[in-house]
Amino acid sequence: MSNEVLMIVTISLLIWVAPFIAKLVKLPTTPVEIILGSMAGGIGLFGAETNHIFELVAEFGFLYLMFVAGLEVNVKKLLRTDIRILKTGFVYLGILYALSILIAYQLGMSFVFMVIFPLISVGLIATLSKEYGKETPWIKLSITVGILGELISIIVLTLASAGIHYGLGLDFFFKISVLAMFIASMVLLYYLLHLLFWWYPEIRNVMMPYFDTKEQDIRLSMATLFIMLAIMLYLGLELAFGAFIAGVFIATFFSHKEDLETKLSSFGFGFLIPIFFIYVGSSLPFAALQKEGLILFSFIIAAIMIFVRLLASFAFVRFCGFKDAMLIGLSHAMPLTLLIAVATLAFYAKSIDEFHYEAFILASIIEVIVSMLSIKLLAKSRSKDGCKLNGENREA
Repeated sequence: MSNEVLMIVTISLLIWVAPFIAKLVKLPTTPVEIILGSMAGGIGLFGAETNHIFELVAEFGFLYLMFVAGLEVNVKKLLRTDIRILKTGFVYLGILYALSILIAYQLGMSFVFMVIFPLISVGLIATLSKEYGKETPWIKLSITVGILGELISIIVLTLASAGIHYGLGLDFFFKISVLAMFIASMVLLYYLLHLLFWWYPEIRNVMMPYFDTKEQDIRLSMATLFIMLAIMLYLGLELAFGAFIAGVFIATFFSHKEDLETKLSSFGFGFLIPIFFIYVGSSLPFAALQKEGLILFSFIIAAIMIFVRLLASFAFVRFCGFKDAMLIGLSHAMPLTLLIAVATLAFYAKSIDEFHYEAFILASIIEVIVSMLSIKLLAKSRSKDGCKLNGENREA
């Protein structure tokens, strides 16, 4: 009982002090939370063994993080994006995946590395948008392309999960078929709901009214999240994919509630999500840094992931210029959450050993620090003209 009390108090204090420390060291809160979790775990503040409640809440924190990531994706707005931007974005992603697979293959690395190297997550790009402004052209383009990359990354995560659990046998191809049918059903549901809300807009207002005294928007959002998680459990698909789809659903069909994303994100980033990152940190105690070759291997992983994005970002040079293109590549070099998710999945499935798992966790922190510092230095000297298409500033 005393260990559980100590754990609860420790987690509470870490959640509280992390933003102050992050502001002091001028880093995003997320890597600070991981480092604090690692320090607390290293000195035994979480007990000798991981508490199952801590682990359960941390897992839900990750799912909630994927849900919040989905809230960034409004399918209607995405479909209205300039076709030239979408084409360039897909060229960028194609180069990124091709380079990642080629380098991993040439270095004799397993398929887990091929999955991890090209991952993209927009989670930390939101931090950049707060610092540099949402209307900054390279930020807007980074978010648009990042959303496409995250959609692909989530699908890859789901496929990797099936491959790790079932191998490349009949069970794997059955799961692929189930995933394909699920995606097809979601596309059909989107068009049906789009027609329904277009003909009967009052239905949307009844489900989530403008003037809400009973927090129906939060209730519907949470119901959507848990129902989607239940569907994923029933189908045997990756829960993170379901959480992401739930967020996309809310963002797409209930965009009239402009403060909803802020309310949902505030709860997540203020409570559930920090617990997940603290838990991740607790799985990488400082003692692990003494392992021979761990730090060097982590830097190699981080260097490869940054390198392939910088090379792929040359696809944006003709639209944005060299410096803004590099800024886009660096902003995508922080797939912290998805990298940790795939590494954790592979570790528990015994596809990678403890050494490689710890190397991935450390590499994710290194990437954030290097990318953030590089962006800060490069953004100071960038051109004020921003990304351009045919001589005019365009919204991504």
